[in-house]
Amino acid sequence: MAQRNEAGTLGQEVEALRQQLLVQREELNILRSGAGTGQNAVSIERATQQQLLGRIQGLEAQNAVLKEDILLFERLIPVAGEGAVIRIENFRVAQEVPGHFRYRLLLAFQPDRQSPDFRGRLQLVIDFDLAGKAVQLLLPDKRESVAEYQLELKHFLRREGAFELPVGAVLLGVEARVLQGDTLKFKRLAQL
Repeated sequence: MAQRNEAGTLGQEVEALRQQLLVQREELNILRSGAGTGQNAVSIERATQQQLLGRIQGLEAQNAVLKEDILLFERLIPVAGEGAVIRIENFRVAQEVPGHFRYRLLLAFQPDRQSPDFRGRLQLVIDFDLAGKAVQLLLPDKRESVAEYQLELKHFLRREGAFELPVGAVLLGVEARVLQGDTLKFKRLAQL
């Protein structure tokens, strides 16, 4: 009878341990699912932060462009007694492939009563280094069409183009000049 008692007690202990094990497994599953949810929440939060950071950077870039545009339009407000004025705005030069460059500029003309429009020409002065020697190139040169560099505008004119430098040349600077006849009206160095 003592053995039966011990066997019964042992059976009850085993059953109690089984119940305890089942309860602990359920708790473990609940904790695991909670941890997974927490990790998902952290991942979602990180992704949202990255998206917001990207939007903020995009908005900051857009804001900078708008501020630049506002400055341009503020400069175009006529000053009393001032004659017609032509300016070069946003002159940029970028390298596309080695030796091949693209330029882009915006011409802004502020007319007056005597000069309702502007007629002139654009000239580019390109300074570069070739094998330790400073070289200057004027565009348009004799090989290029002069018509491409003629200017006729009432208010704004965007001009884009390209030029090439010899192999091994290092671009030092580019200056755009606006000429009316042989008179220099405006000049500006490019942002490289």
